Amino acid sequence: MQQAGYQARFQGFRFVVCAALFTVTVAVCGFFYSAAAQQVLPAVASQPLVDKLVLADTIQPVSEEELIRAIGRANSDGAKALLVELDTPGGLLDSTRTMVGAMLSSRVPIIVYVSPAGARAGSAGFFLLEAADVAAMAPGTNAGAAHPVIEMGPQPDAVMSQKIENDAEAFLRSYVARRNRNVDAAQDAVHTSHSYTAEEAQTQHLIDVIAPSDAALLAALDGREISRIDGAKLTLHLSGARIEVLRPTVREQLLSWLVDPNIALLMLVGGALLIYLEFNTPGTIVPGALGTLMVLLAIFGLGLLPIRFTAVLLLVAALVLLLLEAKFGGHGALAIAGILCLTFGMLTLVAAPVPEMGVSPWVAFSVSAAFGLITVFLVRLAVRARQRKSLLGADALVGCRATAMEPLAPEGNLPGHVIVEGEIWQAVSSEPVPAGSSLRVVGHGDLVLHVAPGGEAEPAKSV
Repeated sequence: MQQAGYQARFQGFRFVVCAALFTVTVAVCGFFYSAAAQQVLPAVASQPLVDKLVLADTIQPVSEEELIRAIGRANSDGAKALLVELDTPGGLLDSTRTMVGAMLSSRVPIIVYVSPAGARAGSAGFFLLEAADVAAMAPGTNAGAAHPVIEMGPQPDAVMSQKIENDAEAFLRSYVARRNRNVDAAQDAVHTSHSYTAEEAQTQHLIDVIAPSDAALLAALDGREISRIDGAKLTLHLSGARIEVLRPTVREQLLSWLVDPNIALLMLVGGALLIYLEFNTPGTIVPGALGTLMVLLAIFGLGLLPIRFTAVLLLVAALVLLLLEAKFGGHGALAIAGILCLTFGMLTLVAAPVPEMGVSPWVAFSVSAAFGLITVFLVRLAVRARQRKSLLGADALVGCRATAMEPLAPEGNLPGHVIVEGEIWQAVSSEPVPAGSSLRVVGHGDLVLHVAPGGEAEPAKSV
């Protein structure tokens, strides 16, 4: 008993010692970690922050939203500058004006950097490049060709074209001069669609720096004095800056995908076929729900782009022609006309200022042909199914083969019995018929079949 007490006290003492050692170890580690953190945190806090946004897409409402969000983030997180890596063929002028306005009103200086090698700042991208506090390009890049493109469709007269061009030039001059850059060279990019390599742009004083990488660019800008749009002078301190890349949100990723007119059209056509399948086979639910979702997403994506209403009318006319072909038959003429209307409607649906924002001809041709043929085929099947009469009872037996169970005679018109499709029916014949004869049902009345001897029988009608 006494030995057991000693063992219990020893185990308790060992537990206390282990707990004390663990506490001392945690305290020592915490002390050293705190000391190290106190040394590291000031270094990180003193390191300048540069936010970075990558714009490698057309200029449209989605890229506009991305830039505005990035500017707001840079203005709120204490960044020394916002670096915009640009590679775009151009885009919508309305979105460009909004983006330029956001850049000019930014409290944080904005650096637009055309990169990597092979990238371009075409059309609308040139306006963004010149609006930046610092315009930079990587070797092997180009910028310019900023003449306003009249969207496909009715072309304006010479006076209206001149007004559009003069407006774009005045818009560019309004901030290029305040950036102390070459106004004449910038206007040439609009007036004559002139395009510049990185070296030519620097020689013409359209950009400030040529740099092969982000790090080289920030090193070249460290200590440089720049002029803000309000005339104020600002010295950049970017030595050893930490670059934080701003990732697009899930919403922006989804919209960037939907704003592609090719994807939007594929979803629209696929959704329409699924909805038709739901109407043709009611109660399946899944095709109808999925098709409705696809159509709504496609309409939402196309709503972000400039749409021509004449093209929408062509699409509606195409659908009407395809339905008429399926219902009445036009020897293929209505179907061909519908497919042509569908193709032209798709090709001209988006008023694209640059080819990258338009519908691919291959997508338009393939989708139009496939949708047209599938629509005619499915609707024709549905029309035939609705025109087919449902036959029940004796109506379904007309034309079927029967076998006489007993002799049938026309005298007195007394019915006998026959077997039809495994069923026994009363029947009368216009000619004498011996038992076991092969007969054919030619009609009925008052639940009595009318049969005739011989003849080829037709298969029973489906109920």
